[in-house]
Amino acid sequence: METATMNIKIKLTEQSRVNQLDPNNISFGTLFTDHMLVADCVNGEWQTPEILPYGDIAYNPALASLHYGQSIFEGMKAFKNEDDEVLMFRPLENFKRFNISAERMCMAQVPEEIFIGGLEELLKIDSAWVPKGEDNSLYLRPFMFASDVYLGVRPSQNYRFMIIMSPAGKYYSTPPKVKVETEYIRAAPGGVGYAKCAGNYASSLYPAKLAAEQGYTQLLWTDAIEHKYFEESGTMNVMFVKDGKLITPAVSTTILKGITRDTLLQLAKSMNIEVEERRVPVAEIIEGIANGSVTEVFGAGTAVVVSPFAAIGFEGTDYELPAITENSLSTRLKNALNDIRTGKVADAFGWVWKV
Repeated sequence: METATMNIKIKLTEQSRVNQLDPNNISFGTLFTDHMLVADCVNGEWQTPEILPYGDIAYNPALASLHYGQSIFEGMKAFKNEDDEVLMFRPLENFKRFNISAERMCMAQVPEEIFIGGLEELLKIDSAWVPKGEDNSLYLRPFMFASDVYLGVRPSQNYRFMIIMSPAGKYYSTPPKVKVETEYIRAAPGGVGYAKCAGNYASSLYPAKLAAEQGYTQLLWTDAIEHKYFEESGTMNVMFVKDGKLITPAVSTTILKGITRDTLLQLAKSMNIEVEERRVPVAEIIEGIANGSVTEVFGAGTAVVVSPFAAIGFEGTDYELPAITENSLSTRLKNALNDIRTGKVADAFGWVWKV
């Protein structure tokens, strides 16, 4: 695949830090590659992007994004195949979703040549940072924030788009124990639940903190109106295996249209697994765990990939799920996804983008 060419100003670091990378000991989001991309939109016009040594950025105390929250991001991953070629996974889907988020937050649209072209150039320069090994990848974080220096509630006239990259390993060391949240909400109909904006994550921190104090790793969010239907789990979409079927909440204005979610649904269909996208009642799943018809519940997302849950807490009771095996659907889906992303098998879906 090719993207439009463009000019990028490049200033390389004088000393690489890649020797700090230990592929056998990677903590998520703590180590960053040598370079970052910066592109400014000034009064509706995108300026020439720059690739610079990774480092701090200066900002004015009146920066609009600090006060009014115009800030969005994406999460993506790059991998290396056996020939040391760098592969991105479904980057155009992230690009499209980024601009959907930008539209909802009344922000500038980022051109494809800056988003995709910038990712490609940055990955070429920092390719040594893409770790090999099971569960390893290079996490890619494109983000954009309002850069007006102005106090007053209005859409910013200026924006800064950036890309930073961080080596990533396994997100959870053990299967998470999650709590069904029936007091606080993640999103409401007509809100910004489908956008990948910073505020969605900020508002989740307090209820997640309360759940952690009760011994839970994450939350299972329910609908804002009745708290009777599952929506998402923490930073993940959620999936259920019931009577051999793969079930997941249908996307809406309150649920992020996850790219990993969509990928797993397509993979399941290719395995002749019946898929249902619908409203999923909490009562149905709790009853299903109790009677054995629900055999797996797992989160799906770029950071976690596929994360089976150990137990679900609901109304003071923990409902334990069966142990995951090599024959579990979540395991089979994760293995199939990883084999495609790392080039171990042929990509029949057209998902892999060679840098």
